[in-house]
Amino acid sequence: QVRLVESGGGLVQPGGSLGLSCTASGLTFSSSIMSWFRQAPGKERELVARITGTRGTNYADSVKGRFTITRDNAKNTVYMQMNSLKPEGTAVYYCSARTITTWTDYWGQGTQVTVSS
Repeated sequence: QVRLVESGGGLVQPGGSLGLSCTASGLTFSSSIMSWFRQAPGKERELVARITGTRGTNYADSVKGRFTITRDNAKNTVYMQMNSLKPEGTAVYYCSARTITTWTDYWGQGTQVTVSS
């Protein structure tokens, strides 16, 4: 059974930083495509950042230069460092894993990030 567990959300002031972690189990993590999505109230879920098994990355234009996604295959964990946070970054952030053998998507339960003074 695949399980993704996020941690690291919370309240941060505009301009501040926050780090998210997602630990996976039940899948071949090293080859899986790992992503962070977010969903703000009243809006659709959107891709924030993605990292492949070969550590290729891509980012939403709105976070380029401020967010960094990394992975540690030895710990089955993907991270996202978020700097210079803006109020529009307030959302529930979800970790997602896509297996390359079956092209199946799995989701974590989400973690709330609130950017507010």
